[in-house]
Amino acid sequence: MFILPAGLMAGLFWYIKMPCVASIFGVLFAFVTYFFRDPERIIPTDANVVVSPADGKVVEIVTEKDPILGKTFKRISIFLSVFNVHINRSPIEGKVEKIQYNPGKFLAAFNHKASLDNEQNTLLISNGKTQVLVKQIAGLIARRLVCWVRVEDKLELGQRFGLIRFGSRVDIFLPENTDIRVKLGDHVQGGNSVIGFLKGEA
Repeated sequence: MFILPAGLMAGLFWYIKMPCVASIFGVLFAFVTYFFRDPERIIPTDANVVVSPADGKVVEIVTEKDPILGKTFKRISIFLSVFNVHINRSPIEGKVEKIQYNPGKFLAAFNHKASLDNEQNTLLISNGKTQVLVKQIAGLIARRLVCWVRVEDKLELGQRFGLIRFGSRVDIFLPENTDIRVKLGDHVQGGNSVIGFLKGEA
């Protein structure tokens, strides 16, 4: 949707001999092509593993009660800059039990209030024993959350389920007894980086 128009405009202005304008659209074409890249990832096979749902930097790890289920979870927040891959992946293998979209503000995604106030789309995924929540959260620039799955869909570990356009945040809510394997400041890759291991039922 963004790549082709930028490429066509670059070609058009080059054809009509307006190289400066063509260069601007050429840079835009290169950027959006880079932004929407979707590299393959090696998915871990460890038992009870939880993989990162997104590429980015771990900016917050807290214990709090989620309003959807009313349970206390460990929340890990991952900030995605415009230079990160923005494809979102399922952190566990399981079935989508609920999808809830909430309109909201567009605070900078690294702002901790973004988890509560910004536009967001929440997926509740269950493997039959444990429920995990994943939130796609819009940022200051991002104004479009994309989710390709529906309620009752079954997801494989690390399977792509959506994307966020241009700078954003992804929160994952894990049971309190999850063995967390990341810390603040860590850089993670969606579908590839291990962020923890589940322990029994939640």
